[in-house]
Amino acid sequence: MTTMQTRTVAVCELARLIPGRGVAALLPDGRQVAVFLTAEGELYGLSNIDPFARAAVLSRGLVGESGGVPFVASPLLKQRFDLRTGVCLDDDSVVIRTYEVQVVDGVVHVCP
Repeated sequence: MTTMQTRTVAVCELARLIPGRGVAALLPDGRQVAVFLTAEGELYGLSNIDPFARAAVLSRGLVGESGGVPFVASPLLKQRFDLRTGVCLDDDSVVIRTYEVQVVDGVVHVCP
């Protein structure tokens, strides 16, 4: 087991994720993370909190791509967030937290 693995939080089995959909997980400190699996098989982790609506909904957002940038669009106000950086594609002054995501023995882990 690597040092990185000891500092992670298990979310779910990779096989349970559906490409193009997100899942929410509660971290030990009370923060929520939204984990996404893209159709290309890439995993991303973002804060689950939509900063415009101030609601924990991003895991329910629509996953897409614009100009090669993978994003999730909030289900409420439709702002798009870059899955790689957390930057809002519709207002680059707004950035949400990103989380490193890895798979260990078939289980998705987030580094809080």
